Amino acid sequence: MSKWFKNSGPGALVAAAFIGPGTVTVCTIAGAQFGYSLLWAMALSALATIVLQEMAARLGIVSRQGLSDVIRREINHPVVKAFVLTLILFAIVVGNAVYEAGNISGSIIGLEALLGSPEIKLGFVTLNYMSILIGAVAFTLLYIGNYKVLERALVSLVIIMSLAFVVTSMLTKPDIGAMLSGLFVPRVTDANLLTIVGLIGTTVVPYNLFLHASLVKEKWGSSAQDLAFAKKDTIISVAFGGLVSMAILVSAAAAGIGSVSNAGDLARGLEPLFGSFAKYFLSIGMFSAGTTSAITAPLAAAYVANGCLGWDGNLKSRKFRMVWGFVLLMGVVFSSLGLKPIEIIKFAQIANGAALPIIVGIILWIMNKRSVLGESRNSSLQNILGGIIFVVTIVLGLKSIIQVIG
Repeated sequence: MSKWFKNSGPGALVAAAFIGPGTVTVCTIAGAQFGYSLLWAMALSALATIVLQEMAARLGIVSRQGLSDVIRREINHPVVKAFVLTLILFAIVVGNAVYEAGNISGSIIGLEALLGSPEIKLGFVTLNYMSILIGAVAFTLLYIGNYKVLERALVSLVIIMSLAFVVTSMLTKPDIGAMLSGLFVPRVTDANLLTIVGLIGTTVVPYNLFLHASLVKEKWGSSAQDLAFAKKDTIISVAFGGLVSMAILVSAAAAGIGSVSNAGDLARGLEPLFGSFAKYFLSIGMFSAGTTSAITAPLAAAYVANGCLGWDGNLKSRKFRMVWGFVLLMGVVFSSLGLKPIEIIKFAQIANGAALPIIVGIILWIMNKRSVLGESRNSSLQNILGGIIFVVTIVLGLKSIIQVIG
């Protein structure tokens, strides 16, 4: 156990990335609208994430390259390569830039339940100064450019977030029998189908594959022991992340509050029912979830740009900082001024919907190449599980594109 703690890190950062405001909101709505009945969907989402993230981590350790570097190297057809790399750049760099405002706003929602609305008026402009403070924290951690500092800060936030959501779920005194039924008895109806898609879509996140493949190189070497540590780190961290997501769903289901649109509403609704402690824990959890995603989204975008454009950069290089700085700046500006660039967000959603199955398909192809992974190639079971996930991502992608166009 002590060895595992010493070698943990990248998996926890991936968990920090996918438990963002979007996941918290979808889990809250799922619990409020459908009770415990969608716990099985959250569990399957976590399992799918473990399968894909383990592949990404193994690729990074064995190849000593990021996922976008390997894609650029292995796709030989110039037109196909240009299309795939352009799609990935738009989906993740542009997408994370417009989604970053949601990450920062998620942190603010958690604080608003505790501190009230943190807004000041400057002439005709209403400014949310908390966005600037959260952006400054993210900027400082990223600018230091030290992986260990970044890891410790994010792991600390993940621990705080996990404790907050798990304690909240216990305070609400959930029905254990109903929880077990929701976990082991799948129910799919016309009413809950979109919510199931949302739960999977906010957990199986494309940019986490790029982030994970790059981070493991900062943490480990390429020995068999390092591979084993990375696998354990991925399984335990992502499984724990799934447990935290389920705790959010359970809290909303147990609270029995009908009209809930985000975790801020749930925090305010819990106070008269279960006392101020529940409100405080949930608000702290939401703040931590938003802050961790506000740091990991710009970081992932920088790693993707670094690989797609063939830059020989690192955490402290000028080009690397330029990319994450752009993503973070857009998030701070959009969230502090309350701007919603709807058309750009729609475009990013379409790009993400198209990119997800393509990325999963490419990573399955790469994970079976002896020239890249040698004896660490996928097993038959990993290919079967990956194939199932690939089909699901096609459905998810199409659903996302149709929803945006509609």
